[in-house]
Amino acid sequence: MNIQNIYYRLTHWETWHYLAKYIPIMPVWMWYCIKARSLWFFTSSNPSLTFGGFEGESKREMYDQLPPGSYPRSIYITPDIAFKAVEEIIQSHNFIFPFVVKPDVGMMGFMFRKISCIRDLELYHTKMEVDYIIQEFITYPLEVSVFYYRFPGEQTGTISGFIKKEFLKVKGNGQLTLLQLIQNYDRVRFRQEEMKLKHAANLKKIIPPGEIYYLSFALNLSRGGKLVSLADEIDGKLLKVFDDLSLYTKHFYYGRYDIKCASIDDLKNGKNYSILEYNGCGAEPHHAYGNGNSLIQAYDVFLHHWKVLYKISQCNKKKGIRQWNFNRGRRFFYNSRVHFKKLKELDYEQNL
Repeated sequence: MNIQNIYYRLTHWETWHYLAKYIPIMPVWMWYCIKARSLWFFTSSNPSLTFGGFEGESKREMYDQLPPGSYPRSIYITPDIAFKAVEEIIQSHNFIFPFVVKPDVGMMGFMFRKISCIRDLELYHTKMEVDYIIQEFITYPLEVSVFYYRFPGEQTGTISGFIKKEFLKVKGNGQLTLLQLIQNYDRVRFRQEEMKLKHAANLKKIIPPGEIYYLSFALNLSRGGKLVSLADEIDGKLLKVFDDLSLYTKHFYYGRYDIKCASIDDLKNGKNYSILEYNGCGAEPHHAYGNGNSLIQAYDVFLHHWKVLYKISQCNKKKGIRQWNFNRGRRFFYNSRVHFKKLKELDYEQNL
């Protein structure tokens, strides 16, 4: 790593490995574990989500608890069925290209792909080793994240963060190749090999002036998505939308909604939006990254949310919702780590 990259890394804390960011405040997390007498104190935070939604929960179980029509049409596919059967399923459900595919149990955008033709789907199905979802492609122009929490027994919660996401993309000038555009782009300076692998077929192509080339269709922060604060848009109308959602599901108390919408005003009026995911107690408060915070300011955000998570979990525990025991949590956590390692390897290996 050259001096410029070292300096960039040191002055952009958001690019650090998650352990480097979190180790200084991990004693606080461990204190909550000690107070709760459980490493898995958070499992009671969202009682209807496996592991409280910390990780390893199925998207299917999340969608099943949302209001009908509030999320994209979805088909659930197992990797061991013949591709001919997959074709018949998408035809019977009247799916048209493009649509998206992603693991039913996923993380950080691994193996999320936009599918534009039947050949792309066949290649994905052939390479995929775990259950996945075929989902309609939502064309609303905005993707936003809303971090919401509500204490058990209360009718009104709090929106602590509201951000919009922007794609990882480059803009052509009619002179530089895609490879050169990638090499000149700060946001991918630490992901050069990944970009070269995924876009190998187009690296020598000169991108026409003004043309946008998308390097990733996953808007996760870890996959290169850019986060922009919408804190000024938080108001009573927006809060009511998410109060209603939280009360509908009854047991979503703490987490982050990732949503596509036609506009902020439409979202506030509860129309023209689609919930892509609800991330439970393992969700990061992304507004820590999207507000131009220093690392110290980000720590304030993280610690505030950990305190809220602990309080919600303890409230539910007092209501009789049991926390997972050590062995159950250990097994689930280990299996989740194995699963995500497989997804990460597939994502990096497959030029899809």
